[in-house]
Amino acid sequence: MLLKYIFYGLLIYFLYKFIFELVIPVGKATSQVKDKMREMQQMQQRQQEQFQQQQQQQARAQQQQASTAPSKGDYIEFEEVK
Repeated sequence: MLLKYIFYGLLIYFLYKFIFELVIPVGKATSQVKDKMREMQQMQQRQQEQFQQQQQQQARAQQQQASTAPSKGDYIEFEEVK
């Protein structure tokens, strides 16, 4: 009878150690890794959106410069006045 209680006590002890020293820390680490991955993906997406916006702004600026720049036929020579 006493051996039965000792066996159950040891079983509970090892089960407790297994759960609190392996299962819970692995679960926490997994959730932290998932959170970090999600953060990195969001940051990468934001950077990509910013890059696309910059590209669009540069394209608009080039279009405006092309439309406002004088063509070769419109070039006016000038003489320096002293």
